Amino acid sequence: MKKIQDILKERILVLDGAMGTMIQQYKFTEEDYRGERFKDWKQPLQGNNDLLSLTQPEAIKTIHGKYFEAGADIAETNTFSGTTIAMEDYGMESLVYELNYESAKIAKEVADEYTAKNFDKPRFVAGAIGPTNRTASMSPDVNDPGFRAVTFDDLRIAYKQQTKALLDGGVDILLVETVFDTLNAKAALFAIEEVKVERNIDVPIMVSGTITDASGRTLSGQTAEAFLVSISHIPMLSVGFNCALGANQLTPHLEVLAKKSEFNVSAHPNAGLPNAFGEYDETPEQMATQIKEFLDKSLINIIGGCCGTTPAHIKAIANLADIYKPRILVGS
Repeated sequence: MKKIQDILKERILVLDGAMGTMIQQYKFTEEDYRGERFKDWKQPLQGNNDLLSLTQPEAIKTIHGKYFEAGADIAETNTFSGTTIAMEDYGMESLVYELNYESAKIAKEVADEYTAKNFDKPRFVAGAIGPTNRTASMSPDVNDPGFRAVTFDDLRIAYKQQTKALLDGGVDILLVETVFDTLNAKAALFAIEEVKVERNIDVPIMVSGTITDASGRTLSGQTAEAFLVSISHIPMLSVGFNCALGANQLTPHLEVLAKKSEFNVSAHPNAGLPNAFGEYDETPEQMATQIKEFLDKSLINIIGGCCGTTPAHIKAIANLADIYKPRILVGS
């Protein structure tokens, strides 16, 4: 099978869409989240989407299949909150290894099924590593600016555990995504590098930040270029942006990455901005029309969708990406 690095030189790769959006369509109850195994758990579990890899694995498997069917080359594991730090909300820190391992295993099984159907279009699995619900570079307490709810070492240890489990489960790529605080991301990248050295392996790394408002900065205050510079010491498969903004607002920030980065550039924006009910109204056709600008300007190598996107969105994006050439890397 061709390496993903080689395929990226030939064509634009398509990342899948939103896992949470698809899970919402199932309208799972508290009992569905608990399943038989966790029926007596002392804390509420509804909303812990990562847990569904254990209690509703067929649903997660079906979602991955729908995205591959729509044309995705890369599936993200159902592990966005798969750290001890994020799982503390549910009292499930002890389950972190299993959650990540099983999520990776499910995604890899589906990816292998689709690769076997067409060896000319191999499917890959990206281990999704989310930002956690804490920030290392800012205080959550306005009255105590020096306070930190988490340390770099706390994050490094948590991310290292997640990384090991994802790799054991068979992921092909590690995706550090929705980065709102680059210090958190640097802890994740440090942990990944430690695991690579300990295991004497090389694994492709994708990093995707998130621009949180019209100022064009991350939550911790970095511009797109500052974000790029602060992580570029790590050998990466790609760097990009996801979430927070719709495709049209993301264009100027992708232009910065495309111009300055020696890595592949990725984007997986939301289906527009949420409405008053927190829902996403942008149709697959509307989103594809906006993403066409990325392609016309040769800004990207990997394209997908974040909040509000469905297999229909990914299908429209994949059909469009298929007729364009990938961005040529800086220095190539």
